[in-house]
Amino acid sequence: MNDLTCRWLLGPGTTLVFAATAWMAQAAEIQFNRDIRPILSDNCFVCHGPDANRREGDLRLDTPEGALADLGEYAAVVPGVPDKSELIARIMTDDDDDLMPPPDTGKELSDDEKKRLRDWIAQGGKYEAHWAYIPPKRPALPEVSNGAWPSGAIDHFILARVESANLSPSPQAAAATLARRLHFDLTGLPPSPRLAKRLASAPEHFEQVVDELLASPRFGERLASYWLDLVRYADTVGYHGDQDHAITPYRDWVIKALNDNLPFDQFTTEQLAGDLLPEATVNQKIASGYNRLLQTSHEGGVQKKEYLAKYSADRVRNFSNVWLGTTMVCGECHDHKYDPFTQRDFYSLAAFFADVDDDKTFSGTNTLPTKREPEMQVLSPLAVSQAKPTRTMVTGRIEPRPIRILPRGNWMDDSGKIVVPAVPAVLLELKTKGRATRLDLARWLASPNNPLTARVFVNRLWYLFFGAGLSRSLDDIGSQGDWPTHPALLDWLAVEFVESGWDIKHIVRLIVTSSAYRQSSLVGPELHQHDPDNRLVARQGRFRFSAETIRDNALEIGGLLNYQMGGQVTKPYQPAGYYAPLNFPKRTYKADMNPNQYRRGVYVHWQRQFLHPMFRAFDAPTREECTAQRPVSNTPLAALTLMNDPTFIEAARGLALRILNESGSSDRHRLAWAWQTALGREPNREEFAVAKALLGETRKRYQADAKAADELLAVGMLKLPGGLASSEAAAWTVLGQALLNLSETITRN
Repeated sequence: MNDLTCRWLLGPGTTLVFAATAWMAQAAEIQFNRDIRPILSDNCFVCHGPDANRREGDLRLDTPEGALADLGEYAAVVPGVPDKSELIARIMTDDDDDLMPPPDTGKELSDDEKKRLRDWIAQGGKYEAHWAYIPPKRPALPEVSNGAWPSGAIDHFILARVESANLSPSPQAAAATLARRLHFDLTGLPPSPRLAKRLASAPEHFEQVVDELLASPRFGERLASYWLDLVRYADTVGYHGDQDHAITPYRDWVIKALNDNLPFDQFTTEQLAGDLLPEATVNQKIASGYNRLLQTSHEGGVQKKEYLAKYSADRVRNFSNVWLGTTMVCGECHDHKYDPFTQRDFYSLAAFFADVDDDKTFSGTNTLPTKREPEMQVLSPLAVSQAKPTRTMVTGRIEPRPIRILPRGNWMDDSGKIVVPAVPAVLLELKTKGRATRLDLARWLASPNNPLTARVFVNRLWYLFFGAGLSRSLDDIGSQGDWPTHPALLDWLAVEFVESGWDIKHIVRLIVTSSAYRQSSLVGPELHQHDPDNRLVARQGRFRFSAETIRDNALEIGGLLNYQMGGQVTKPYQPAGYYAPLNFPKRTYKADMNPNQYRRGVYVHWQRQFLHPMFRAFDAPTREECTAQRPVSNTPLAALTLMNDPTFIEAARGLALRILNESGSSDRHRLAWAWQTALGREPNREEFAVAKALLGETRKRYQADAKAADELLAVGMLKLPGGLASSEAAAWTVLGQALLNLSETITRN
């Protein structure tokens, strides 16, 4: 399309012809990163973006140089003059041959998107560097009208945004809700009923409780579950055979590091390069097991060269997602289609890991666990006095293998150039003498000027405590990612994180002691109308617990939870025959029939290809790749699991015994106690009536059918004390099952 065609399309017969000044007067201020980049990224960058091999018409729209370039008497963007901008002409035309995006892509701009693009050009067509690639600077606290509401810096940013929408924040949640929220968020476990009374008695107790929970050993276990999702920790190799491997000390190191509040920069360094530190300690070598967490194979006939390429790409994908919040996967085959990362960047990052000894991976054994040298005999970082040494994989260093750019990711094609370790040019420069190492890479990540590391981590912490990140794209902070709801707050938190010495507990404390955190999660009509997705954070989030927390909560309510930390995995009850397809080697599953059965979910055996069915039902990942945010499904399978999984039946029986032994003698008192124990509140009138009716019906049933009562009470290891009527225990067990199956029981409000 030439300029003449453009003038024809937007000529005197159309309502779209306005002077640039008129557009500027009528339109609100447009921000490129917030308003324009998402439109261009979704609709244009595939053909007119960073990937030179896919670029069409020599037109590039991801840079100002490309957008403003003279394409032969016309340009895609003419600042201030939308009528002379080819971009506007192409999105407005009725000619399918010229229309952009082309109809065969299935993409179509909305009227609002077209208007935004036109307004942007009318206002000067100004480009901005991607917000996530600009080093954060501490912004000033915004002014607010309601000066009594903020309890800290975070609240100024939240309240300013809420007030700008002529809304008010939600009231503070009830003490019982706060007690439950805080305890689950910081420990993954329910509170005692006494905590709600303590919080209700005096407001200053809240911060005291926060400090107590941050000091609890349960804090590290709770946060570790999330970190293990990110680094794709598992107890098996994945791929063919999915054999067990020795790596549990790494899991324990993560828990201890988080409990000890190891600064995040050191936490990062020891995982990426603990083996390269001067006089590396045993625990630092254990931490370097991070480099061994990927899926591996020693299947007969494996092409070593192919799998070394797989391992190399896996490490780049995980590293970039964990610490940079960026999807580099495109770079394995071509330049990134949306972000300024090249194929060379991908393989240059891979070169950092070229010194990791993977050679012995291919000679693993069919014993369980399979040996995958290099390994060490170590004591777990969480070892108790009677603990025995165990083996664990660590990082062994070899002379770096040559890393080539693989054309289209083809491991058999050796025509690509050999590259040395380097970081993406668009980010902070890495300066080093000689060949850069993983230690250099770790220090580069922790540089105060690195624009991504701190932003990515504090954004994920916010997600853990609100149910959504400030940028909701937890695993892709690039052009396809979500513009932050509160960009200034995200930058403030990132700077605070770095300047605090990368203090994780400090940031967590700031978040959970804020007034924003303490808001009710109830949605009033006004907020529902004006902010249904809670992008203003004018209320708290409401979300289902993780699979591990659902299990831990049930065991704790049932009085069964074993608090032993570290060491061997726990193997919960599992359906017979579930492992039948595992034949290399053939194995059977033996559930723990001792107190190990009742340990926390963070210690559950993580079988990649055959993840525990309860964990599958509640959307736990296989951990084949980095998972920054688990999906949340709502299917009958979840309810059936809560009703029929032996762990939950046994937990319900444990709750029944507690009710009969620890509460009053009347049904009314017992039901009130059960609700307080499971939910932290009294049952309302309707709930009491339903529960009483259920209890009455099941009593009659089990009094008439002793065999059915005995069958229910025989599930699991927990035995009934002598002298207790089986019909009474069974009836209260059913009541316990109903409580454990409530949406409220598995939901964080």
